Amino acid sequence: MTAAQPGGDGDPASLGEQLASIIAGLPQDHLTLGELLDVFGEEGLLLLTMLLTLVFLIPVSIPGVSTVFGAAILLVGISRLVGRPLWLPARLRAKALPVDRLRPGLSAGMVWVQRLERISRPHRLRALVNGGIPNLVNNLAFILAALLLMAPFGFVPFSNTLPALALLFLAAGLIQRDGVAVLLGHLANVGTIVYFGILIGGGSVAARELLQRLTG
Repeated sequence: MTAAQPGGDGDPASLGEQLASIIAGLPQDHLTLGELLDVFGEEGLLLLTMLLTLVFLIPVSIPGVSTVFGAAILLVGISRLVGRPLWLPARLRAKALPVDRLRPGLSAGMVWVQRLERISRPHRLRALVNGGIPNLVNNLAFILAALLLMAPFGFVPFSNTLPALALLFLAAGLIQRDGVAVLLGHLANVGTIVYFGILIGGGSVAARELLQRLTG
């Protein structure tokens, strides 16, 4: 399994082409998170993040990957924030992934990358991706999206989709220095917080009404 190579005629491969090549090169039987990380290396952590988010963008859940991928994405965000190489606990690196179910899930999630490529353009609104303050804000937003992805609302529709979209936009925007994509990532974070607030608020009201009926 190797990282994607440049496209024909010497042109760099697009983000979608790179991800599709990596998905196609996944082994048939055995894969660990550490092995997947080794394919991307330190320079490819944002591209790795894009790959890991794909399984959260499909309606079918893949058992055994949500917590692992969420934790890995969070650690990527922390490594970017502190400017240190990515560190993964040995147990997380050695976690075996269900390749037979993972490959179809990743391939299905590629439709979101294709949609992203239609709207993302390199070097737009560069003020949002260049400089110390924008980098700090964007890295904090990246960590926030990872935490929202790990929130215990997996059984609720779109609870994983919204923060995964935020991470997809943020990662692609940071790779391509596209401030528009980064801005969409921030908006997806805001949308996730609003959605979770509605869920928590509605759940609290429902619980209070149920308690009143039981004690009334």
